[in-house]
Amino acid sequence: MARIALDAMGGDFAPQATVAGALLALGELDSAHSIQLVGRTAVVSEQLDALLADPAYAAARAQRERITIVEAPDVIEMTDKPGAAVRGKPNSSMIVGLKLQADGTSDAFVSAGNTGAQMAASMVVLRLHAGLKRPAIATIFPSALNPVVVLDSGANVDCSADELVQFARLGAVYAEDMLGRDNPAVGLLSIGEEPEKGNAVVKEAHQLLQAAGLNFVGNVEGRDLPAGACDRGPIDVVVCDGFVGNVVLKFYEGTAPFIMGLLKQSGIDEKTMMGALKQLDYSEHGGAPLLGVNGVSIISHGKSSPRAIKNAVKVAVQAIETRMNEHIGRRLHEGAGAGAA
Repeated sequence: MARIALDAMGGDFAPQATVAGALLALGELDSAHSIQLVGRTAVVSEQLDALLADPAYAAARAQRERITIVEAPDVIEMTDKPGAAVRGKPNSSMIVGLKLQADGTSDAFVSAGNTGAQMAASMVVLRLHAGLKRPAIATIFPSALNPVVVLDSGANVDCSADELVQFARLGAVYAEDMLGRDNPAVGLLSIGEEPEKGNAVVKEAHQLLQAAGLNFVGNVEGRDLPAGACDRGPIDVVVCDGFVGNVVLKFYEGTAPFIMGLLKQSGIDEKTMMGALKQLDYSEHGGAPLLGVNGVSIISHGKSSPRAIKNAVKVAVQAIETRMNEHIGRRLHEGAGAGAA
């Protein structure tokens, strides 16, 4: 049984998209799972009642008993500075939602709100695993082979070599538990395959990763991401700092509209285009976990649709069912015991 706390007020299209996404998720999840909608009770209740009265959501009416509404009078806006918001809005939907997990009354938290605030709040409320210096956002990138997990995709602009090794351990657990990969292949994003290529941090990280006990395949380049493989074979995890990772992520997000525009000019019908480019749609995966915090905190795109919210909730449920958080704790402990980052 998984209890998912969903930030009903988070995102550009909240609360309509978040509440609708919750109903869609419950319609696809086992009946043992439930959702806690965290936000302004009057607003959330009104939206929930409106959707349940809509004929399009008639099938979702049976899910009402699996939803509870948790009062949180404040909202962290997208424009709020993360640190100030966490300190100044303790009764926000984001803080209240995370505290449900810390108090043991919820198993995971999902939000499409302010990413920086969610990261800061998760570190304060859930805290980091012992020995971990920073958390990382793990994002799924589609490829010509299997999807590849890339981290960090935006949490940390500057990273040390030790932190990149820790991200590799986090990513390996994610690939095992969430993607079903055995002994996942880990690559280090750089400007060339040779160990001496890259900046000082990347070159040091390369040396550390060789001794980290992971299935490290060496440096990979940007062109290897869409291929899902490098010259040494398939890759499952790609490690980089948050500056590089976020640039690559935003490039990926802009690829689908660009290709669609080219295909339209070629006269290809829209249905065919959408089917071909489905993998490049961020709503397909829904949410990216903030790996390293001692709990489950799923970060969704600010423009998340109901479908994206639905898929983010399903990611949270999978993380709970695979006990990924506990697995991360064990892997980090093993790494520390081995004298690696």
